[in-house]
Amino acid sequence: MSEQNVVLTDSASNKSTALPVVSGTLGDPALDIAKLNKDTGYYTFDPGFVSTASTKSAITFIDGDKGILLYRGYPIEQLAKQSNFLEVAYLLINGELPTPDQSSAFEHEVTHHTMMQESLRHFLNGFHYDAHPMAMLCGSVSVLSAFYHDTLDINDPEQRRLAAIRLIAKVPTIAAAAYRYSIGWPIRYPRNNLEYVTRFLHMMFEVPSEPLQLSPVAAKALDLLFILHADHEQNASTSTVRLVGSTGANPYACVAAGIAALWGPAHGGANEAVLKMLNEIGSADNVSKAVEKAKDKNSGFRLMGFGHRVYKNFDPRATIIREMCHKVLADLGVNDPMLDIAMKLEEVALKDPYFVERKLYPNVDFYSGIIYKALKIPTEMFTVMFAIARTAGWVAHWLEQHNDKDSKIGRPRQIYTGATNRDYVPIDKR
Repeated sequence: MSEQNVVLTDSASNKSTALPVVSGTLGDPALDIAKLNKDTGYYTFDPGFVSTASTKSAITFIDGDKGILLYRGYPIEQLAKQSNFLEVAYLLINGELPTPDQSSAFEHEVTHHTMMQESLRHFLNGFHYDAHPMAMLCGSVSVLSAFYHDTLDINDPEQRRLAAIRLIAKVPTIAAAAYRYSIGWPIRYPRNNLEYVTRFLHMMFEVPSEPLQLSPVAAKALDLLFILHADHEQNASTSTVRLVGSTGANPYACVAAGIAALWGPAHGGANEAVLKMLNEIGSADNVSKAVEKAKDKNSGFRLMGFGHRVYKNFDPRATIIREMCHKVLADLGVNDPMLDIAMKLEEVALKDPYFVERKLYPNVDFYSGIIYKALKIPTEMFTVMFAIARTAGWVAHWLEQHNDKDSKIGRPRQIYTGATNRDYVPIDKR
């Protein structure tokens, strides 16, 4: 905390308070308003917390105006090109890139925690056959706390670390099991001789009668998507994990809460909305009409997967994934009318002055939805894929929170707009 202060004065009462300026290593400074109510009798009002820094964190930095995304100081472009998802998960959790020995040990530990309890496998049978995979994932992750009593002491650093490892290892297993249950396929156990992403794809699609022929480009594309989705600062689901974590709740309950928040269509459901939009457009021949319709504010039609709340210039993740998207389509030779619509829409929107002037470029959700579609991952699994990747960020924030001695239980204030004080009226006199 710096010694600089900003003095705030209430012109009505002439009361003043000095608000300390809090600065990080990057980004805009913030005002420490902890004593504001005590000194002035006021709270701040910030719907959606769009101007409020809720915590200090050393994990991820975003500069939306410049299109910058850093994990622990490393540009996302470098990590996407040179790293892999498990290495990025290690980086998010530990703050540094692993040495060869640390990387090998981390991968070994994650690999040997991929199995889920058989009774948890049977737990899935309690869901209706057509339950949404996110419902099954959320419920099953929460239930993990009933199996691992040895990692529920959040005051023990080793138990916290082991819980984080278990979550990164088991969420893909649970996700694949939920998908296979939803389509009536037998659940596949993890093949621990495979790498993280390849193992997940085998659990998703392999059948006993024939081995899975997996394209290296497909595995690389999914690993890249996992890297790009691993963390994104204090978004709604991460803030939820931290809020629940501030109560002292166990890590499995915290991550389950994050999954529930991610399920919201305004958050993790955006790439699913892209596919629904493409289906609504119906044909590549209709793209130009759809673009014109999107420009009409009264039409009610929106182009999903364009622009971003945080990135005001361009989404650096979209720049990276666009190239991979085209590689996947070329390598797999996919013949899908919906993907033809997506490519035509990209072409038109990137050239149209309306979108260019407003910087409404395709974002990561646009391209990730196309890649998932090309990999034959069903639409209802899109947000589940997001959750697998984001688990690394969630546990990193949960661990960071519990290493912060200044951490407090989250308790936002409100502006009360209800009835004023009134007397109770007996029911026979109402």
